[in-house]
Amino acid sequence: MVENIIEVKNLGKKYKIGEKQKYLALRDTIANIFKTPFSWFSTKIKGSDAINDFWALQDVNFNVEKGEILGIIGRNGAGKSTLLKILSQITPPTKGEIKLRGRVGSLLEVGTGFHPELTGRENIYLNGAILGMRKKEIEKKFDEIVKFSGIETFLDTPVKRYSSGMYVRLAFAVAAHLEPEILIVDEVLAVGDVEFQKKCLGKMSEITTKAGRTVLFVSHNLAAIRSLCKKIILLDKGKIVKYGFTDEVINYYLKIQNKKLNNAEYFYKKIDDNLKNNSVSVLSVRILNKDNVVCSDFGTIDDIFISIDFEIKKEISGFLVDFYLLNENNLNIFISSDNDRNQYASKIRMPGKYTSVAKIPGKFLNVGKYIVNIGGRVPNVKQYFAVKDILMFQVKSNGGPSSVELRAGIMCPDLEWKTKLIN
Repeated sequence: MVENIIEVKNLGKKYKIGEKQKYLALRDTIANIFKTPFSWFSTKIKGSDAINDFWALQDVNFNVEKGEILGIIGRNGAGKSTLLKILSQITPPTKGEIKLRGRVGSLLEVGTGFHPELTGRENIYLNGAILGMRKKEIEKKFDEIVKFSGIETFLDTPVKRYSSGMYVRLAFAVAAHLEPEILIVDEVLAVGDVEFQKKCLGKMSEITTKAGRTVLFVSHNLAAIRSLCKKIILLDKGKIVKYGFTDEVINYYLKIQNKKLNNAEYFYKKIDDNLKNNSVSVLSVRILNKDNVVCSDFGTIDDIFISIDFEIKKEISGFLVDFYLLNENNLNIFISSDNDRNQYASKIRMPGKYTSVAKIPGKFLNVGKYIVNIGGRVPNVKQYFAVKDILMFQVKSNGGPSSVELRAGIMCPDLEWKTKLIN
C-alpha cells in the first residue's frame, strides 16, 4: 500500500474583510490580553462578526501519495494560493488539519526565501539551510544547481539586481535540487521563458519518477497539467468542486468555462476597486466588433478589437498596457502591447483617462475559444495592474483560408503565396 505523504482534512481558512493580517508572536497575544482584557474576552465569547468574514477555503479534503504529482487548477480567487501557503506553513489554517510526512520546498512567488542583499551563491546556501540541508549536502548539489539555473555569470551578484526571470531560474533550481520530499510549485514558472519552462516541467517529472518525491503543481497552463499530472483538484470559491483523473476534471472545467461565454460579464467588464491605486486605475475592458459593438462571437474572417480603458493619475514615464491571448487550454498564443512600435518608449504619459484599442485581424485565429489577460506596467520597473481570465470570446467558421477552418494549430493566417513553373 502506497503511503500518503500529505493528508488534508476539513481544511478551512477565514479572513476578516478589511482587516490587515498580522503574524503575532506569543508575547504580542499575551500583551494584548493585558492591554484590553475585557474586549479580548468579549471577542472570544461572542465570536467575530460573521458579516465581515471571508472563507478563502472551506471543507477541503484530499490525500497525496508519495511520488505523485497533483495538479491544482481554478480561476483567480478560487483559493489555490491560500491552500499552498497553508501547506507551506506560511499561514496557519482556521480549522481542520494537515499532515506532511517530509520536508517541504516551496516556490510560491518570485524570490521566495531570497535575501535581496545576498548574492546568488549566498542565497543557494541560505535556501538550503531553510530547507534543513547540511552544508555538505548543499555543496554536493551546488554545481548542478548553478548549471540548471543558467546564471553562472551573475552568481556573485546581489539578487536584488536580478530580473524576475533570473530570480525564478535560481529559485526553482534550488528547490528542485536540494531534495525536499514535497515540492510545492505555483504559477511562478510562467515568469520564465518557454525553454526554461520546458526544462522545469521535465525536472518535476524526473524527480517524481526517479527520486520518488511528491509535487503539488498549480498552473493555468492546462497542457502542462495534462502532461505531468494523473490527478488534479478543481477549486472554486474555496471549495473542491471536482477531484479525480486529469482528463475528466479538465473536461468538466472547460464545460464550465464555455457556459460563461453566454454571460455578458465576460466580454465587457468594469474593474473593481482592488485594481485602482494612486498612480494608475484600469477602468474597463471590452471586446468589440468592427462596428464598435461589444461582442463575444466572431467569424474566422472578422476583425476583433480589444479595448482597455484606464486612468493615469500621476505622470509616468515609459508606461504601457498589454494583453495576453490564450486558448481554452490556457496556452499563451501571443502578447501585444500599445508600445510595440515604440511610440511610448521613455515618453511621459500625462494624467488623464485613456483608451487603448488593439486589432486582431480577420483570417488570423483558428476556430476555437480564447481568453484575454491584461496588464499595465513600466517594463523592468513596476507592474501597476495585471488581471487574468478577464475576458472570453469564441471564433466560429464563416470562411477562411482555402475554405478550411479546422486546420491543425492555433492560428490559420491567410498568408500570401506565389507559385510559378520553373521548368
